[in-house]
Amino acid sequence: MKEKLDESQEVEVTPKAPKESAQDFLDSNEEILPKAKVKNASVAIDKFDWGSFESEDNIYGADKKTITNQYSDTLSKVAAGEIVEGTIISLDKREAVINIGYKSEGVINISEFRYNPDLKVGDKVEVYVETTEDKKGQLLLSHKQAHSLRSWDRVNEALEKDEIIKGYIKCRTKGGMIVDIFGIEAFLPGSQIDVKPIRDYDVYVGKNMEFKVVKINAEFRNVVVSHKVLIEAELEAQKKDIIAKLEKGQVLEGSVKNITSYGVFIDLGGVDGLIHITDLSWGRVAHPEEILKLDEKINVVILDFDDAKKRIALGLKQLTPHPWESLDPNLKVGDKVKGKVVVMADYGAFVEIAPGVEGLIHVSEMSWSQHLRSAQDFLKVGDTVEAVILTLDKEERKMSLGIKQLKPDPWENIEQKYPVGSKHQAKVRNFTNFGVFVEIEEGVDGLVHISDLSWTKKIKHPSEFTQIGAALEVVVLEIDKENRRLSLGHKQLEENPWDVFETIFTVDSVHEGTIIEVMEKGAIVALQYGVEGFITPKHLVKQDGATAKVEEKLPFKVIEFNKAAKRIILSHTLTFEEGKSEPVDTEKSKKKEETDSTQKTIKKVKASLEKTTLGDVSGLAALKSEMENNEKKS
Repeated sequence: MKEKLDESQEVEVTPKAPKESAQDFLDSNEEILPKAKVKNASVAIDKFDWGSFESEDNIYGADKKTITNQYSDTLSKVAAGEIVEGTIISLDKREAVINIGYKSEGVINISEFRYNPDLKVGDKVEVYVETTEDKKGQLLLSHKQAHSLRSWDRVNEALEKDEIIKGYIKCRTKGGMIVDIFGIEAFLPGSQIDVKPIRDYDVYVGKNMEFKVVKINAEFRNVVVSHKVLIEAELEAQKKDIIAKLEKGQVLEGSVKNITSYGVFIDLGGVDGLIHITDLSWGRVAHPEEILKLDEKINVVILDFDDAKKRIALGLKQLTPHPWESLDPNLKVGDKVKGKVVVMADYGAFVEIAPGVEGLIHVSEMSWSQHLRSAQDFLKVGDTVEAVILTLDKEERKMSLGIKQLKPDPWENIEQKYPVGSKHQAKVRNFTNFGVFVEIEEGVDGLVHISDLSWTKKIKHPSEFTQIGAALEVVVLEIDKENRRLSLGHKQLEENPWDVFETIFTVDSVHEGTIIEVMEKGAIVALQYGVEGFITPKHLVKQDGATAKVEEKLPFKVIEFNKAAKRIILSHTLTFEEGKSEPVDTEKSKKKEETDSTQKTIKKVKASLEKTTLGDVSGLAALKSEMENNEKKS
């Protein structure tokens, strides 16, 4: 215990000193007392009541317990984990000393007050008591912890009361922004910044804005805020007012808010409307970006709206007249027009001759050729073409075009260009079982029947003779202008060798041949000059009784020659059994000749009868007599 002796010196007095005389006390403190000046020392030290002092009775002028309680009441009663208010009593660049009315002060690092650069001595701040006394006996405080706890309480309160709070946008993050509210980092999604799509997030960094707390995750201590809900609340009232005044056909001004592949969203001043891609232009539009740009100011017309769903359908092309209405009134069928191919399909191409005015060129009108082809073989999107108007219906707004009509129809003078008997070079286009389709020029096709491919070869399928794409020389045999068909031949390029064969392969003449194929009904024999003959199984028997086989070279006798059917019947057996077989074969041959002669006579008589009139009685009688004689002979 210290007592003041004067304004400059103090003397320490121990209350419970050992029992000794006053003189001993003075002797032990002789170094101090002589120098001290006892203030108001009206009583001499030797007269001091040491008994009362030692018994502590009335030393404080009151009860000691009362004085102790009074002293304790001057100190704050704090406990660890509490948030209390303190006063800054000292401040420097590193730390702040906080007095919370406790027996000692606390020290807090100045970094915990970064958000408040104007902090000064005497300011009141909230602090969190981490511990009242650490190992060093010091009081540990934290302003950051107190601020954080208070902030969470404040954030929860804001969510419960749907309160508008202020926050500071610190930085960008994936999908949105980080906002500081009450010292807590909250997440602001990009979709919750504004009702308009955000194209540049960086312009918001460093700004103070108003928000509403929309979600709190207490477990992970996450807070989500929104600025958009504040705008929507304002716009909702505006929307009701705007929609109530809307009318179909009304023209309004708006700005392009967003562009998608299917249309454009227009801000009409608090309510959005959609211009579908088909309502942007009378012409075809691949993407709305071809017509409009973001933030562009435009006039639109209201096509339809839904009060319940608050949807507004807008139009842009409806502000201009339909192109068909402004089409040249003098335009007619047969006129030539130019346009751009805008759409391709297998069956044709759509050509835009003016914005919103299209005509169809069917694939059949692209070429005079009769071959089925795809429109992509002739045109592609973006091509500029000239065409002829084939049909025109302004009421139905339909038009058909053709490009083959720009060239003369090759069938108009087909008889002069490709007369019967003329020879031409053609290209093989297709096969069928009965012949070959060839093209002499574009639009002029013809058929070469399988029987007109060769005089001598037995062709089962045209692919044995030629191939698709190959060149083939042909002769025009017949013209069918009405059906646009030509009958062609290939073998007619040469003289009929069967006229010559008739003189060489006479009946009973013997020729050397080689068996090239054996079948159930007989065999095929290759003779000279590239001609083939047929032999039945019974005529394949050799002199030794064996049957001739493939690739055997033997003599063969002609037992029948049919020029019309291009058929030669042979026999090997008759070459060594002439006596037995010849009379029989000769008799058959004579009977056949007589039969052929009779048939010819009958045909001649019938033809003559058709030409004979009722007045020509003598001629009719003569023909009748001739017919009867022929029938008797047969």
